[in-house]
Amino acid sequence: MTTQPPWVYLDNNATTRMSTWVAEAMLPFFSDNFANPSSSHPLGAAASQALQVARAQVCTLLGAALEKEVVFTSGGSESNCTAILSALETQPDRDEIVTSVVEHPSILAACARLERSGRARVHRIPVDCNGNLDLDAYRSALGARTALATIQWANNETGVIFPVKILAAMAHQAGALFHSDAVQAAGKIPIDVQWVGVDMVTASAHKMHGPKGIGALYVRNGVKFEPLIPGGRQERGRRAGTENCAAIAGFGIAAELAGRAIPHETPRIERMRDRLEGEILRLVPGSMVVGGESDRLPNTLNMAFKDVEADVVLLLLEQARIAASSGSACSSGSMEPSHVLRAMKVPFSHLRGAIRFSFSRENVEKDVDRVLHVMSQIVEKLEAHSLSMEPAYE
Repeated sequence: MTTQPPWVYLDNNATTRMSTWVAEAMLPFFSDNFANPSSSHPLGAAASQALQVARAQVCTLLGAALEKEVVFTSGGSESNCTAILSALETQPDRDEIVTSVVEHPSILAACARLERSGRARVHRIPVDCNGNLDLDAYRSALGARTALATIQWANNETGVIFPVKILAAMAHQAGALFHSDAVQAAGKIPIDVQWVGVDMVTASAHKMHGPKGIGALYVRNGVKFEPLIPGGRQERGRRAGTENCAAIAGFGIAAELAGRAIPHETPRIERMRDRLEGEILRLVPGSMVVGGESDRLPNTLNMAFKDVEADVVLLLLEQARIAASSGSACSSGSMEPSHVLRAMKVPFSHLRGAIRFSFSRENVEKDVDRVLHVMSQIVEKLEAHSLSMEPAYE
């Protein structure tokens, strides 16, 4: 019986494997430490104390000044929607939102719904072929009616990093609030919300080896806030509902471990990413790196192959037990090319051939070796298929 090799997992921008340390930290909340943290008895106090510890850990990762600035939510999508709606509700004299065309679907969908209902006018700022925001268009869109500018910290498909400090300052000059979806950036690169000067920031545990279904919204002290889910005093009245203590405790440990790992793991991960990138460019004629000329997350590589369907490459990779993706997990299964790649005007010849490889601190050099070995075989198969499809000449 042939033993199959272990999976090489390079889809970490979709989700990461939960750390053993995180799982162990969560277990007590399913048994001994089961109480409601809002209860006044000692069991409830113990659960409440665990939330305080986790809040401090997430606060440290984000560079927040005060623990009370961290609001726990069900995940990145809820945090994003909360930030957008709160900005509108707390500024009745402002009804415009400025965002980018390459945001996460949760941002784009929330803005589209507000636009359809007539609650807000939305300005969608384009990007260039390298995924960089059009700063002139951004500046022009900001004005006296702008309630919120919401621009991601880093793109989930390409890893392109946005100049959030500059963007926040420009928004503030117009009197608007600034929010950034940092789901892909938090835990991978250093984040300092105080230095950057943002008003709200979104983070999610499962992108940094934490549990799914738990996220956070940083809300700068002094920023007016309206909860998306009212009705209870949890999270200082900013998010009703009994807290998910197990997931929050796991998020705290994940945040602490990620913060400790960034200084030494980031360079190692970047070296693996760059090696994979360089070798694929050499192996596959006509391939290109999407966003390759921009500052990117160290773990993210989006490769577009000429005249090749991404699904074919992904299937061949999966047969070799290598996990990657064709873009955002939130839009997987769609037959349409990625909205990010279309916004970047990726050539039509490459538009349907984009594969995203995303690393985590669990990956090692042998993973890159496996991918490169399999990619060389895939190239041979695709070339042979292409030749067999060519018309015969007499």
